[in-house]
Formats: sequence, structure tokens, C-alpha cells
Amino acid sequence: MSASGETPKSVEISVLLKAWRGGDQAALDRLVPLVYAELHRIARRHMRNERAGNTLQTTALVNQAYLRLVDVKNADWNDRVHFFAVSARVMRRILVDAARARASGKRGGKLKRASHSTAINLDEIPAFKRGEELAALDDALNALAQFDARKAKVIELRFFGGLSVEETAEVLQISPQSVMRDWKLAKAWLMRELSQ
Repeated sequence: MSASGETPKSVEISVLLKAWRGGDQAALDRLVPLVYAELHRIARRHMRNERAGNTLQTTALVNQAYLRLVDVKNADWNDRVHFFAVSARVMRRILVDAARARASGKRGGKLKRASHSTAINLDEIPAFKRGEELAALDDALNALAQFDARKAKVIELRFFGGLSVEETAEVLQISPQSVMRDWKLAKAWLMRELSQ
């Protein structure tokens, strides 16, 4: 581990991301095997929350996210934590789009908010299963972002990205205490919003 607390693998990933950003396509070839396992872990976390019978599989989610990430022009990757945060956001978009498509096909395009009795508890991820709830959470996060983007970003990084408090603080360049404060307030706001 380096003096900054990064492992040699983390440092290598950050170096390769910067080389790729600089146009070195060979860096991308060396980067993929290093990030694949972590992308798969993030995808598994997302897929664990999907309803039974979902046609999108974990590996397909990783592959779709990878294709979108590779297609990003002029990406300004700060480091590996930033890359994985963006990866989590891309996976969230893929799953929300799929959930909205399923819901529009079944109900003529109308999504329902979660009722108070089925409100999402962010501390108990397995309770978060149906596509309608994913779409409702996405809508609520977008509403939260309109008046407090940082709190919405904390939820996105921690819940969808699986980042630790410290990693979230690093990405947002705030203290871990601020992350925890934002996490608690944002969860309370989202629970109230989703129960309406």
C-alpha cells in the first residue's frame, strides 16, 4: 500500500485511466482485466435488487456498461474511485431505462410510486425489488438533485455504487462526516418522498 493508502493495483488503475484519457488505446486493453471484477461486483449489487424474471443478466449489464464507458469521448477520469462511481451511474441508467420500458409496456406507460407500506428501506437492499420502485427511486433522486445535488450524489455513490463513506468523501471532496450527515438526511427525505 502506498503512503496515500492506495494499493499498487489502485495506483495502476488510476495511471491506466489517465493514459486512456490521453488517447492510449493500449492502456484500455491493460485496464479491462483490472477493473472487470469490480464492475462485476457493482453489477451484482444492482442485479440483486432486480425483480425475479428480469431478462438482463449480471454479465450483460457489465458488458452494456463497458460499451457505454468505452464510447465516452473526452472522459476526464480523476482516478479509479471516480471511474467506478461513473460506472455505477451508467449501470443505474441501464436498469432504470429497462424498468421504465417494462412498466410502459405493461401499464400503458404509467409508473406507480411505492406505497407507504412498500417504501424502500435503503438499509435493507433486498427489500428493493420491483422495477416500479427502481423508477420511483430514480425519480425521487432526480427531484432531490434539483435542490441538493450533493445529497443525491451521496445516495447514488453509496447505494448504487457501493462506495464506502471514505471513497464517497474522496469522490465528492468532502469530509466523511459530511458524507454521513448527507446520507442520513437524504435517506430521510427519500423515504418521505417515496411514501407520498
